[in-house]
Amino acid sequence: MKKTLRALDATDLEILALLYQDARITNKDIASKVNLAPSSCLERIKRLQSESIIAGTSIRVDFNALGGHIQALISVRLSEHDRDTVDLFQTELLQCSEVISLFHMGGNDDFLVHVTVSDTAHLRDFVFNAVTARSEVNHVETALVYEYKTSNKLPTFD
Repeated sequence: MKKTLRALDATDLEILALLYQDARITNKDIASKVNLAPSSCLERIKRLQSESIIAGTSIRVDFNALGGHIQALISVRLSEHDRDTVDLFQTELLQCSEVISLFHMGGNDDFLVHVTVSDTAHLRDFVFNAVTARSEVNHVETALVYEYKTSNKLPTFD
């Protein structure tokens, strides 16, 4: 059953935008920017969290500083698409230390796997050992990532 979301007002959206830009911003600073008392602002943030509109917080990591000098996107097509096969593929790939994120998609490819590795030999070995060695995988394409940027703006929907 799909949960019905309440309509967010302009203040809720401003709070979300500020947190999206910088998840470390203090409640006091948010309250000041959206013209609320800190206690009212904190109450709104807690409500956004309890309603799962704010699903968590995250950090951006410089993978290069950790030895992940190469990033790649690996497109994967499976030969079988039953729930157990898809779930097992996702679960096992997400356990690999090289995997940053995994997207289950529609279209020609079933998955897009974002990885970071130390060098090209590591990438080759990862693709061979963790991806193409799997019996349910029937097609793989690997593309190197030259640069990775994220937006710090909250998307808007009309």
